[in-house]
Amino acid sequence: MSKAGYAQRSSTTSETNDLPDVVDIVMEMGRAPEEPPADASSPPSPAKWSGDKSRLPAHLETLADRARDYVEAASSANTRRAYAADWKHFGAWCRRQNLEVLPPDPQTVGLYITALAAGTASGDKKTVSTIERRLSSLSWNYTQRGQPLDRKDRHIATVMAGIRNTHASPPRQKEAILPEDLIAMLETLDRGTLRGLRDRAMLLLGFAGGLRRSELVGLDVDRDQTENGCGWIEVLDKGVLVTLRGKTGWREVEIGRGSADTTCPVVALQTWLKFARIAHGPLFRRATGQGKKIGAERLNSQEVARLVKRTALAAGVRGDLSEGERGQKFSGHSLRAGLASSAEVDERHVQKQLGHASAEMTRKYQRRRDRFRVNLTKASGL
Repeated sequence: MSKAGYAQRSSTTSETNDLPDVVDIVMEMGRAPEEPPADASSPPSPAKWSGDKSRLPAHLETLADRARDYVEAASSANTRRAYAADWKHFGAWCRRQNLEVLPPDPQTVGLYITALAAGTASGDKKTVSTIERRLSSLSWNYTQRGQPLDRKDRHIATVMAGIRNTHASPPRQKEAILPEDLIAMLETLDRGTLRGLRDRAMLLLGFAGGLRRSELVGLDVDRDQTENGCGWIEVLDKGVLVTLRGKTGWREVEIGRGSADTTCPVVALQTWLKFARIAHGPLFRRATGQGKKIGAERLNSQEVARLVKRTALAAGVRGDLSEGERGQKFSGHSLRAGLASSAEVDERHVQKQLGHASAEMTRKYQRRRDRFRVNLTKASGL
C-alpha cells in the first residue's frame, strides 16, 4: 500500500452534508439544455441547480413530493437511521485521522474496517457481522452521493477476508420462548389495564404468527389506513388472516384460534380492540396514564423486544442463569424461534409462516429439533 494513499488530508465540510435533495434531480429533468458553443464537439455537462425551490416548475412540484415519498419507502426507518449513524461515525473517524471522506478511497475504508476489528475506532472490537454492516452502510452512502465505492478493491476485499478468517465465530442465537414460557409470561401482565391487554395480544400474535417485531407493530386494523403501515388484519371465524409486507415481500399469515380462550391469540386481539376502542389506524399503540389511556401513535418496534425481555425475566424463564445473562438471551426474535421450535408440523408449514426463502433458514430457528434424526453413521453400516 503506497504512502501516498495514507497521506494526511484536510477534511472538508462537504463530507457530512445531507444527501442531495431529489428536487435537484427533478429540476434537471425540467431544465432546458444550454446551447453549446459553436466550436463544441460534445454537449456540455448540465448546469447546477442553484437550490432555489421556487424555480422548480409548478407541474413538477407534486412529482418531487412523490419522489421523496418513494425515496423514504426504499428502506425502513430503522435502516436509514443505522446508515446515518454509521456514516457519521466514519466521518468522525476520518476527521480524527486527518483523512477525507470524499471521494471514496478504498485504502481509507480498508484502514477504517481494520480499526473497527482492532478496537481502535470506538474503544471496543466490533464483530464481523457489525463490520460487514458498516461496510454495506458506507457503500450505500457513497452510492447515494453518486460516487460508488469499489468493495472489490484489494484494499477492502483482502482486509475483510482476513478479518473474517481471524475473528469470525458462530452466531449467538437468541433463546426460544416455548409455549410453557409464554404462558408464564402472560401471567405477569395486568389484565386490568389497557397496556396489559395490548401486551398480551402482542405476545400471542407475535408467537402464533411468527412475526418479526417490525411486522407486528407495522400492522393496521384494515387495509390502506396509514402511510407507514406494512400490513393489516382480517378477523375470520376460524382465525386471523394477516397480510403484511416483510423482508421477502408481501405474504399472508394464517393465525388459527387456540385450544383455550386464555391462550388464544384471536381472543386476545379481539379483547384488545374492544376495550381500546380501536377501529382504524395502527393496531398496536402507545399507552399512557399508567397504561389506562391509548394514544394514536404507532408503537416502536423496540417495544416488542423490551416486552419480551421484561416478561421473560418476571416469569423466571431460564432461572438457572443470572439476570444479566437472561437479559441478553431474549429479544423479539425469541417469539419466532419459539414457534419454529414448538410447532410439530411439516417443516414447510413453519417455513411459510415465518416467511423464509429456504428450509435451511427455518432450521436455524428450530432450537430443539432432533439433529440426529437422520443418522448417517448407522446408515453407512457402522
